[in-house]
Amino acid sequence: FKSVRLLDIIIDLDGFVSFFIISAFHLSYNMLLNQLRCEEGDPENLLRNSFFQFQADRAIPDLEKQIKSLEKERNSMVIEEEESLKNYYNLIFQHKSLKKDICEIVFTPKYCLPFLLPNRAVCLDCTNDDEEQQSFSIEDQDTWGVIMKFNKVKSLFEDDDNRRPEDANYTVDVLTRCMVSKDGVGKKKVKAVPIKERGEPVVVTVPLSQIKSLSSAIMNIPKDLVPLEARENALKKVSELLSRHPDGIPLDPEVDMKIKSSSYKKTVRRLEALENLFEKHKIAKSPLITEKLKVLHMKEELTAKIKSLKKTVRSSTTLAFKDELKARKRVLRRLGYTNSDNVVELKGKVACEISSAEELTLTELMFSGVFKDAKVEELVSLLSCFVWRERLPDAAKPREELDLLFIQLQDTARRVAELQLDCKVEIDVENFVQSFRPDIMEAVYAWAKGSKFFEVMKIVRVFEGSLIRAIRRMEEVLQQLIVAAKSIGETQLEAKLEEAVSKIKRDIVFAASLYL
Repeated sequence: FKSVRLLDIIIDLDGFVSFFIISAFHLSYNMLLNQLRCEEGDPENLLRNSFFQFQADRAIPDLEKQIKSLEKERNSMVIEEEESLKNYYNLIFQHKSLKKDICEIVFTPKYCLPFLLPNRAVCLDCTNDDEEQQSFSIEDQDTWGVIMKFNKVKSLFEDDDNRRPEDANYTVDVLTRCMVSKDGVGKKKVKAVPIKERGEPVVVTVPLSQIKSLSSAIMNIPKDLVPLEARENALKKVSELLSRHPDGIPLDPEVDMKIKSSSYKKTVRRLEALENLFEKHKIAKSPLITEKLKVLHMKEELTAKIKSLKKTVRSSTTLAFKDELKARKRVLRRLGYTNSDNVVELKGKVACEISSAEELTLTELMFSGVFKDAKVEELVSLLSCFVWRERLPDAAKPREELDLLFIQLQDTARRVAELQLDCKVEIDVENFVQSFRPDIMEAVYAWAKGSKFFEVMKIVRVFEGSLIRAIRRMEEVLQQLIVAAKSIGETQLEAKLEEAVSKIKRDIVFAASLYL
Protein backbone atom coordinates (compact mmCIF):
# COMPACT_ATOMS: atom_id res chain seq x y z
CA PHE A 1 0.00 0.00 0.00
CA LYS A 2 1.05 3.56 -0.62
CA SER A 3 0.28 6.18 2.04
CA VAL A 4 -1.16 9.48 0.87
CA ARG A 5 -2.83 12.46 2.48
CA LEU A 6 -6.62 12.56 2.33
CA LEU A 7 -6.58 15.51 -0.08
CA ASP A 8 -4.01 14.00 -2.47
CA ILE A 9 -5.07 12.77 -5.92
CA ILE A 10 -5.32 8.99 -5.63
CA ILE A 11 -6.86 7.91 -8.95
CA ASP A 12 -4.73 5.52 -11.03
CA LEU A 13 -7.11 3.53 -13.20
CA ASP A 14 -4.45 2.19 -15.60
CA GLY A 15 -2.23 0.63 -12.93
CA PHE A 16 -5.02 -0.51 -10.56
CA VAL A 17 -2.93 0.76 -7.64
CA SER A 18 -4.50 0.47 -4.17
CA PHE A 19 -4.03 3.35 -1.79
CA PHE A 20 -4.32 3.57 1.96
CA ILE A 21 -5.77 7.00 2.72
CA ILE A 22 -4.40 8.71 5.83
CA SER A 23 -6.50 11.50 7.29
CA ALA A 24 -4.83 14.92 7.40
CA PHE A 25 -7.48 16.29 9.79
CA HIS A 26 -6.21 18.79 12.34
CA LEU A 27 -7.66 21.32 14.75
CA SER A 28 -7.55 25.05 14.08
CA TYR A 29 -8.73 27.99 16.19
CA ASN A 30 -11.01 29.17 13.37
CA MET A 31 -12.71 25.74 13.25
CA LEU A 32 -13.05 25.62 17.04
CA LEU A 33 -14.52 29.14 17.33
CA ASN A 34 -17.06 28.52 14.55
CA GLN A 35 -18.16 25.33 16.31
CA LEU A 36 -18.56 27.18 19.63
CA ARG A 37 -20.44 30.02 17.94
CA CYS A 38 -23.12 27.69 16.54
CA GLU A 39 -25.99 26.92 18.90
CA GLU A 40 -25.82 23.20 18.16
CA GLY A 41 -22.07 23.17 17.56
CA ASP A 42 -20.03 20.62 19.49
CA PRO A 43 -16.27 20.38 18.83
CA GLU A 44 -16.06 16.99 20.54
CA ASN A 45 -18.82 15.63 18.29
CA LEU A 46 -16.90 16.93 15.27
CA LEU A 47 -13.78 15.08 16.42
CA ARG A 48 -15.78 11.93 17.22
CA ASN A 49 -17.15 11.82 13.68
CA SER A 50 -13.89 12.69 11.93
CA PHE A 51 -12.21 10.30 9.51
CA PHE A 52 -9.12 10.51 11.74
CA GLN A 53 -11.10 9.06 14.68
CA PHE A 54 -12.58 6.36 12.43
CA GLN A 55 -9.08 5.27 11.35
CA ALA A 56 -7.84 5.28 14.96
CA ASP A 57 -10.75 3.04 16.08
CA ARG A 58 -10.30 0.68 13.15
CA ALA A 59 -6.58 0.18 13.86
CA ILE A 60 -7.07 -1.08 17.45
CA PRO A 61 -7.51 -4.86 16.69
CA ASP A 62 -4.32 -4.92 14.56
CA LEU A 63 -2.40 -3.04 17.24
CA GLU A 64 -3.49 -5.48 19.93
CA LYS A 65 -2.43 -8.39 17.72
CA GLN A 66 1.02 -6.77 17.26
CA ILE A 67 1.36 -6.29 21.03
CA LYS A 68 0.64 -9.99 21.71
CA SER A 69 3.15 -11.09 19.07
CA LEU A 70 5.89 -8.80 20.43
CA GLU A 71 5.22 -9.86 24.04
CA LYS A 72 5.53 -13.53 23.02
CA GLU A 73 8.87 -12.80 21.29
CA ARG A 74 10.15 -10.82 24.30
CA ASN A 75 9.14 -13.50 26.83
CA SER A 76 11.01 -16.14 24.81
CA MET A 77 14.30 -14.33 25.49
CA VAL A 78 15.77 -15.80 28.69
CA ILE A 79 19.00 -14.22 29.96
CA GLU A 80 21.15 -15.35 32.89
CA GLU A 81 21.61 -12.79 35.69
CA GLU A 82 19.23 -10.46 33.87
CA GLU A 83 18.76 -7.95 36.71
CA SER A 84 22.49 -7.49 37.25
CA LEU A 85 23.06 -7.33 33.49
CA LYS A 86 20.30 -4.75 33.13
CA ASN A 87 21.95 -2.58 35.78
CA TYR A 88 25.27 -2.77 33.87
CA TYR A 89 23.45 -2.03 30.59
CA ASN A 90 21.89 1.11 32.08
CA LEU A 91 25.29 2.24 33.40
CA ILE A 92 26.74 2.00 29.88
CA PHE A 93 24.09 4.29 28.44
CA GLN A 94 24.40 6.71 31.38
CA HIS A 95 28.15 6.81 30.70
CA LYS A 96 27.60 7.56 27.00
CA SER A 97 25.05 10.25 27.89
CA LEU A 98 27.42 11.98 30.35
CA LYS A 99 30.31 11.93 27.86
CA LYS A 100 28.00 13.46 25.26
CA ASP A 101 26.94 16.17 27.73
CA ILE A 102 30.59 17.02 28.45
CA CYS A 103 31.40 17.26 24.71
CA GLU A 104 28.37 19.49 24.13
CA ILE A 105 29.68 21.93 26.77
CA VAL A 106 33.34 21.82 25.66
CA PHE A 107 32.56 22.12 21.95
CA THR A 108 30.09 24.96 22.09
CA PRO A 109 31.33 27.77 19.79
CA LYS A 110 31.82 30.02 22.84
CA TYR A 111 34.68 27.84 24.10
CA CYS A 112 36.09 25.95 21.11
CA LEU A 113 36.19 28.49 18.22
CA PRO A 114 39.53 30.06 19.31
CA PHE A 115 41.12 26.58 19.25
CA LEU A 116 39.86 25.37 15.85
CA LEU A 117 43.13 26.41 14.23
CA PRO A 118 44.32 25.03 10.88
CA ASN A 119 46.74 22.04 11.16
CA ARG A 120 45.70 21.22 14.76
CA ALA A 121 45.37 17.47 15.40
CA VAL A 122 41.83 16.49 16.33
CA CYS A 123 40.12 13.34 17.60
CA LEU A 124 36.78 12.44 15.95
CA ASP A 125 34.05 10.00 16.89
CA CYS A 126 33.61 7.35 14.18
CA THR A 127 31.34 4.94 16.06
CA ASN A 128 29.18 2.84 13.73
CA ASP A 129 25.54 3.95 13.80
CA ASP A 130 24.30 0.56 12.53
CA GLU A 131 21.83 -1.01 15.00
CA GLU A 132 23.28 -4.48 14.34
CA GLN A 133 26.74 -3.29 15.38
CA GLN A 134 25.61 -1.41 18.50
CA SER A 135 28.59 -0.82 20.80
CA PHE A 136 28.28 -1.90 24.42
CA SER A 137 31.72 -0.71 25.46
CA ILE A 138 32.35 2.46 27.43
CA GLU A 139 35.18 3.22 24.96
CA ASP A 140 33.82 4.59 21.67
CA GLN A 141 35.61 4.03 18.39
CA ASP A 142 37.51 7.11 17.32
CA THR A 143 39.92 8.37 14.68
CA TRP A 144 42.36 11.22 14.30
CA GLY A 145 42.85 13.90 11.70
CA VAL A 146 43.99 17.45 11.02
CA ILE A 147 41.77 20.55 11.04
CA MET A 148 41.70 22.48 7.75
CA LYS A 149 39.20 25.21 8.66
CA PHE A 150 35.80 25.77 10.30
CA ASN A 151 32.64 27.07 8.58
CA LYS A 152 29.62 28.97 9.82
CA VAL A 153 26.33 27.22 8.94
CA LYS A 154 23.65 29.51 7.55
CA SER A 155 20.21 29.12 9.11
CA LEU A 156 17.03 28.89 7.01
CA PHE A 157 14.88 30.90 9.43
CA GLU A 158 17.04 33.14 11.56
CA ASP A 159 18.74 36.38 10.62
CA ASP A 160 22.41 35.35 10.57
CA ASP A 161 23.68 38.93 10.31
CA ASN A 162 22.24 39.81 13.72
CA ARG A 163 23.47 36.68 15.51
CA ARG A 164 26.53 36.67 17.73
CA PRO A 165 29.34 34.32 16.54
CA GLU A 166 28.97 32.12 19.64
CA ASP A 167 25.24 31.64 18.94
CA ALA A 168 25.72 30.36 15.37
CA ASN A 169 26.23 26.74 14.23
CA TYR A 170 29.54 25.57 12.79
CA THR A 171 31.09 22.65 10.91
CA VAL A 172 34.77 21.73 10.67
CA ASP A 173 36.71 20.52 7.61
CA VAL A 174 39.06 17.74 8.74
CA LEU A 175 41.62 15.66 6.85
CA THR A 176 41.23 12.11 8.12
CA ARG A 177 41.27 8.44 7.05
CA CYS A 178 38.03 7.43 5.31
CA MET A 179 36.40 4.47 3.64
CA VAL A 180 35.06 5.62 0.27
CA SER A 181 32.31 3.58 -1.39
CA LYS A 182 29.27 3.95 -3.65
CA ASP A 183 25.65 3.14 -2.84
CA GLY A 184 23.10 1.42 -5.10
CA VAL A 185 22.52 4.51 -7.24
CA GLY A 186 26.22 5.27 -7.66
CA LYS A 187 26.33 8.07 -5.08
CA LYS A 188 29.67 8.47 -3.31
CA LYS A 189 29.66 7.63 0.41
CA VAL A 190 32.50 8.69 2.73
CA LYS A 191 32.82 7.24 6.25
CA ALA A 192 35.59 8.14 8.71
CA VAL A 193 37.50 5.06 10.00
CA PRO A 194 40.26 4.62 12.63
CA ILE A 195 43.51 6.13 11.38
CA LYS A 196 45.35 2.77 11.39
CA GLU A 197 42.75 1.04 9.23
CA ARG A 198 42.80 0.90 5.44
CA GLY A 199 41.27 3.85 3.66
CA GLU A 200 41.91 7.05 1.77
CA PRO A 201 43.04 10.42 3.20
CA VAL A 202 40.00 12.63 2.55
CA VAL A 203 38.90 16.08 3.76
CA VAL A 204 35.42 15.66 5.30
CA THR A 205 33.04 18.17 6.86
CA VAL A 206 31.91 17.21 10.35
CA PRO A 207 29.68 18.91 12.94
CA LEU A 208 31.19 20.12 16.22
CA SER A 209 29.29 17.33 17.98
CA GLN A 210 31.53 14.72 16.26
CA ILE A 211 34.72 16.13 17.80
CA LYS A 212 35.90 14.21 20.88
CA SER A 213 39.02 16.18 21.77
CA LEU A 214 41.49 18.75 20.45
CA SER A 215 45.22 18.15 20.61
CA SER A 216 47.64 20.81 21.77
CA ALA A 217 49.87 19.79 18.83
CA ILE A 218 49.83 21.90 15.66
CA MET A 219 51.11 19.78 12.75
CA ASN A 220 53.65 21.10 10.24
CA ILE A 221 52.04 20.11 6.95
CA PRO A 222 52.14 21.69 3.46
CA LYS A 223 49.38 24.07 2.35
CA ASP A 224 48.79 22.18 -0.92
CA LEU A 225 47.00 18.96 0.03
CA VAL A 226 45.59 18.19 -3.42
CA PRO A 227 48.23 15.49 -4.19
CA LEU A 228 47.44 12.13 -2.55
CA GLU A 229 51.04 11.81 -1.32
CA ALA A 230 50.80 15.13 0.58
CA ARG A 231 47.62 13.99 2.36
CA GLU A 232 49.18 10.59 3.22
CA ASN A 233 52.26 12.32 4.66
CA ALA A 234 50.04 14.62 6.77
CA LEU A 235 48.26 11.61 8.33
CA LYS A 236 51.62 9.85 8.85
CA LYS A 237 52.69 12.79 11.03
CA VAL A 238 49.49 12.37 13.06
CA SER A 239 50.26 8.64 13.45
CA GLU A 240 53.80 9.48 14.62
CA LEU A 241 52.31 11.87 17.21
CA LEU A 242 50.01 9.07 18.48
CA SER A 243 52.87 6.55 18.63
CA ARG A 244 54.77 8.90 20.96
CA HIS A 245 51.68 10.16 22.82
CA PRO A 246 48.74 7.69 22.58
CA ASP A 247 46.32 10.24 24.05
CA GLY A 248 47.30 12.86 21.42
CA ILE A 249 48.28 15.47 24.07
CA PRO A 250 44.71 16.74 24.47
CA LEU A 251 43.90 20.30 25.52
CA ASP A 252 42.62 20.42 29.10
CA PRO A 253 39.11 21.98 29.06
CA GLU A 254 39.60 23.74 32.40
CA VAL A 255 43.29 24.70 32.21
CA ASP A 256 43.83 25.35 28.47
CA MET A 257 40.32 26.23 27.24
CA LYS A 258 39.39 28.14 30.44
CA ILE A 259 36.00 26.45 30.88
CA LYS A 260 34.70 27.50 34.29
CA SER A 261 31.13 26.26 33.83
CA SER A 262 29.63 24.75 36.99
CA SER A 263 27.56 22.34 34.88
CA TYR A 264 30.79 21.07 33.26
CA LYS A 265 32.44 20.42 36.63
CA LYS A 266 29.31 18.72 37.95
CA THR A 267 29.05 16.44 34.90
CA VAL A 268 32.76 15.51 35.11
CA ARG A 269 32.34 14.50 38.78
CA ARG A 270 29.30 12.36 37.90
CA LEU A 271 31.28 10.67 35.11
CA GLU A 272 34.19 9.88 37.44
CA ALA A 273 31.80 8.36 40.01
CA LEU A 274 30.18 6.27 37.27
CA GLU A 275 33.54 4.96 36.05
CA ASN A 276 34.30 3.76 39.61
CA LEU A 277 31.07 1.75 39.53
CA PHE A 278 32.17 0.02 36.31
CA GLU A 279 35.39 -1.18 37.94
CA LYS A 280 33.48 -2.67 40.89
CA HIS A 281 30.59 -4.21 38.91
CA LYS A 282 30.61 -8.02 39.20
CA ILE A 283 29.02 -8.64 35.79
CA ALA A 284 31.81 -6.79 33.89
CA LYS A 285 34.07 -9.89 33.83
CA SER A 286 31.26 -12.33 33.04
CA PRO A 287 31.90 -14.59 29.99
CA LEU A 288 30.05 -13.68 26.77
CA ILE A 289 29.16 -10.28 28.25
CA THR A 290 28.89 -8.63 24.79
CA GLU A 291 26.52 -11.28 23.41
CA LYS A 292 24.36 -11.08 26.53
CA LEU A 293 24.17 -7.29 26.26
CA LYS A 294 23.10 -7.58 22.60
CA VAL A 295 20.24 -9.92 23.53
CA LEU A 296 19.22 -7.60 26.40
CA HIS A 297 19.33 -4.63 24.01
CA MET A 298 16.95 -6.45 21.63
CA LYS A 299 14.68 -7.24 24.58
CA GLU A 300 14.67 -3.60 25.72
CA GLU A 301 13.81 -2.45 22.19
CA LEU A 302 10.86 -4.87 22.10
CA THR A 303 9.69 -3.54 25.48
CA ALA A 304 9.87 0.02 24.14
CA LYS A 305 7.85 -0.95 21.03
CA ILE A 306 5.22 -2.67 23.17
CA LYS A 307 4.97 0.39 25.43
CA SER A 308 4.58 2.67 22.40
CA LEU A 309 1.86 0.47 20.87
CA LYS A 310 -0.04 0.29 24.17
CA LYS A 311 0.08 4.08 24.40
CA THR A 312 -1.31 4.29 20.85
CA VAL A 313 -4.14 1.91 21.78
CA ARG A 314 -4.99 3.97 24.87
CA SER A 315 -5.04 7.20 22.85
CA SER A 316 -7.14 5.52 20.15
CA THR A 317 -9.79 4.39 22.61
CA THR A 318 -10.16 7.97 23.85
CA LEU A 319 -11.26 10.87 21.68
CA ALA A 320 -8.63 11.97 19.13
CA PHE A 321 -7.20 15.45 19.77
CA LYS A 322 -8.97 15.58 23.17
CA ASP A 323 -5.93 17.00 24.98
CA GLU A 324 -5.23 19.45 22.15
CA LEU A 325 -8.88 20.55 22.18
CA LYS A 326 -8.65 21.33 25.92
CA ALA A 327 -5.37 23.22 25.42
CA ARG A 328 -6.74 25.30 22.53
CA LYS A 329 -9.89 26.17 24.49
CA ARG A 330 -7.62 27.32 27.31
CA VAL A 331 -5.73 29.58 24.86
CA LEU A 332 -8.99 31.13 23.62
CA ARG A 333 -10.14 31.87 27.18
CA ARG A 334 -6.84 33.47 28.18
CA LEU A 335 -6.77 35.66 25.09
CA GLY A 336 -10.37 36.76 25.65
CA TYR A 337 -11.86 35.09 22.57
CA THR A 338 -14.28 33.07 24.72
CA ASN A 339 -15.48 33.34 28.31
CA SER A 340 -15.45 30.69 31.03
CA ASP A 341 -18.66 29.20 29.59
CA ASN A 342 -17.09 28.87 26.12
CA VAL A 343 -19.31 31.66 24.74
CA VAL A 344 -17.59 33.48 21.84
CA GLU A 345 -16.67 37.09 22.67
CA LEU A 346 -15.95 40.08 20.37
CA LYS A 347 -12.38 39.04 19.52
CA GLY A 348 -13.59 35.52 18.87
CA LYS A 349 -16.16 36.79 16.34
CA VAL A 350 -13.32 38.40 14.36
CA ALA A 351 -11.15 35.25 14.42
CA CYS A 352 -14.18 33.23 13.22
CA GLU A 353 -14.00 35.02 9.87
CA ILE A 354 -10.26 34.50 9.26
CA SER A 355 -9.32 31.20 7.65
CA SER A 356 -6.64 32.18 5.10
CA ALA A 357 -4.00 33.44 7.56
CA GLU A 358 -2.88 32.92 11.18
CA GLU A 359 -6.09 34.03 12.88
CA LEU A 360 -4.84 34.71 16.43
CA THR A 361 -1.91 36.96 15.50
CA LEU A 362 -4.00 38.81 12.90
CA THR A 363 -6.85 39.38 15.38
CA GLU A 364 -4.46 40.56 18.10
CA LEU A 365 -2.94 43.09 15.67
CA MET A 366 -6.40 44.37 14.73
CA PHE A 367 -7.44 44.89 18.35
CA SER A 368 -4.11 46.49 19.30
CA GLY A 369 -4.86 49.37 16.90
CA VAL A 370 -2.07 48.61 14.42
CA PHE A 371 -4.48 48.50 11.46
CA LYS A 372 -6.10 51.84 12.39
CA ASP A 373 -2.80 53.68 12.82
CA ALA A 374 -1.12 52.35 9.66
CA LYS A 375 -1.61 53.86 6.21
CA VAL A 376 -3.44 51.73 3.65
CA GLU A 377 -0.25 50.87 1.73
CA GLU A 378 1.55 49.98 4.99
CA LEU A 379 -1.36 47.81 6.08
CA VAL A 380 -1.26 45.88 2.80
CA SER A 381 2.52 45.51 3.13
CA LEU A 382 2.13 44.13 6.66
CA LEU A 383 -0.41 41.54 5.50
CA SER A 384 2.16 40.19 3.01
CA CYS A 385 4.03 38.71 6.00
CA PHE A 386 1.05 36.43 6.65
CA VAL A 387 0.92 34.94 3.16
CA TRP A 388 4.64 34.79 2.26
CA ARG A 389 6.58 31.89 3.83
CA GLU A 390 9.62 31.63 1.55
CA ARG A 391 12.96 33.00 2.75
CA LEU A 392 14.71 35.11 0.09
CA PRO A 393 18.48 35.29 0.70
CA ASP A 394 18.98 38.65 -1.07
CA ALA A 395 15.76 40.38 0.04
CA ALA A 396 16.17 44.08 0.88
CA LYS A 397 15.37 45.21 4.41
CA PRO A 398 12.02 47.09 4.52
CA ARG A 399 12.03 50.88 5.02
CA GLU A 400 11.83 52.19 8.59
CA GLU A 401 8.03 52.57 8.88
CA LEU A 402 7.47 49.06 7.45
CA ASP A 403 10.20 47.59 9.64
CA LEU A 404 8.51 49.05 12.76
CA LEU A 405 5.24 47.38 11.75
CA PHE A 406 7.06 44.09 11.22
CA ILE A 407 8.65 44.34 14.69
CA GLN A 408 5.15 44.84 16.16
CA LEU A 409 4.01 41.75 14.25
CA GLN A 410 6.92 39.68 15.60
CA ASP A 411 6.28 40.85 19.18
CA THR A 412 2.58 39.94 18.87
CA ALA A 413 3.39 36.57 17.29
CA ARG A 414 5.88 35.77 20.07
CA ARG A 415 3.33 36.68 22.77
CA VAL A 416 0.67 34.48 21.12
CA ALA A 417 3.11 31.56 20.70
CA GLU A 418 4.42 31.75 24.28
CA LEU A 419 0.86 31.82 25.63
CA GLN A 420 0.02 28.72 23.54
CA LEU A 421 3.10 26.95 24.88
CA ASP A 422 2.09 27.90 28.42
CA CYS A 423 -1.34 26.36 27.73
CA LYS A 424 0.28 23.03 26.67
CA VAL A 425 -0.22 23.48 22.92
CA GLU A 426 2.72 21.91 21.07
CA ILE A 427 4.45 24.79 19.28
CA ASP A 428 8.01 25.90 18.51
CA VAL A 429 7.97 29.58 19.50
CA GLU A 430 11.00 30.64 17.41
CA ASN A 431 9.85 28.81 14.27
CA PHE A 432 6.39 30.32 14.66
CA VAL A 433 7.80 33.86 14.95
CA GLN A 434 10.23 33.31 12.05
CA SER A 435 7.43 31.96 9.83
CA PHE A 436 6.28 35.56 9.23
CA ARG A 437 8.60 36.80 6.49
CA PRO A 438 9.14 40.50 5.54
CA ASP A 439 10.81 39.66 2.21
CA ILE A 440 8.12 41.03 -0.13
CA MET A 441 6.94 43.96 2.02
CA GLU A 442 8.67 46.54 -0.20
CA ALA A 443 7.34 44.97 -3.40
CA VAL A 444 3.75 44.85 -2.10
CA TYR A 445 4.06 48.43 -0.81
CA ALA A 446 5.10 49.59 -4.30
CA TRP A 447 2.19 47.64 -5.88
CA ALA A 448 -0.30 49.26 -3.48
CA LYS A 449 1.22 52.66 -4.37
CA GLY A 450 0.31 52.07 -8.02
CA SER A 451 3.62 50.87 -9.50
CA LYS A 452 3.56 48.77 -12.68
CA PHE A 453 4.12 45.03 -12.31
CA PHE A 454 7.45 45.08 -14.18
CA GLU A 455 8.65 47.81 -11.79
CA VAL A 456 7.63 45.72 -8.76
CA MET A 457 9.54 42.72 -10.16
CA LYS A 458 12.75 44.79 -10.08
CA ILE A 459 12.38 45.24 -6.31
CA VAL A 460 12.20 41.55 -5.40
CA ARG A 461 13.78 38.59 -7.17
CA VAL A 462 11.05 35.94 -7.22
CA PHE A 463 9.04 34.13 -9.86
CA GLU A 464 6.22 36.26 -11.23
CA GLY A 465 3.69 33.53 -10.43
CA SER A 466 4.80 33.36 -6.79
CA LEU A 467 4.28 37.10 -6.31
CA ILE A 468 0.91 37.04 -8.11
CA ARG A 469 -0.25 34.15 -5.92
CA ALA A 470 0.83 36.03 -2.76
CA ILE A 471 -1.06 39.20 -3.78
CA ARG A 472 -4.18 37.17 -4.63
CA ARG A 473 -4.01 35.49 -1.22
CA MET A 474 -3.68 38.91 0.43
CA GLU A 475 -6.87 40.01 -1.32
CA GLU A 476 -8.57 36.91 0.09
CA VAL A 477 -7.35 37.77 3.61
CA LEU A 478 -8.52 41.38 3.18
CA GLN A 479 -12.02 40.22 2.16
CA GLN A 480 -12.19 38.10 5.32
CA LEU A 481 -11.03 41.06 7.43
CA ILE A 482 -13.75 43.23 5.84
CA VAL A 483 -16.40 40.72 6.91
CA ALA A 484 -14.82 40.58 10.38
CA ALA A 485 -14.81 44.40 10.73
CA LYS A 486 -18.45 44.55 9.58
CA SER A 487 -19.46 41.87 12.13
CA ILE A 488 -18.20 44.03 15.05
CA GLY A 489 -19.42 47.36 13.65
CA GLU A 490 -15.99 48.84 12.79
CA THR A 491 -17.16 50.92 9.81
CA GLN A 492 -13.99 53.05 9.53
CA LEU A 493 -11.73 49.98 9.49
CA GLU A 494 -14.08 48.30 7.01
CA ALA A 495 -13.78 51.30 4.64
CA LYS A 496 -9.96 51.26 5.03
CA LEU A 497 -9.79 47.55 4.20
CA GLU A 498 -12.04 48.03 1.15
CA GLU A 499 -9.71 50.80 -0.03
CA ALA A 500 -6.79 48.38 0.42
CA VAL A 501 -8.56 45.84 -1.82
CA SER A 502 -9.13 48.47 -4.52
CA LYS A 503 -5.43 49.40 -4.46
CA ILE A 504 -4.10 45.87 -5.03
CA LYS A 505 -6.89 44.32 -7.13
CA ARG A 506 -5.88 45.58 -10.56
CA ASP A 507 -4.05 44.93 -13.82
CA ILE A 508 -2.30 41.69 -14.74
CA VAL A 509 -2.26 40.27 -11.17
CA PHE A 510 -6.04 39.80 -11.22
CA ALA A 511 -6.51 39.12 -14.93
CA ALA A 512 -8.82 36.18 -15.58
CA SER A 513 -6.30 34.79 -18.07
CA LEU A 514 -2.90 35.91 -19.32
CA TYR A 515 -3.84 34.84 -22.84
CA LEU A 516 -6.91 37.11 -23.23
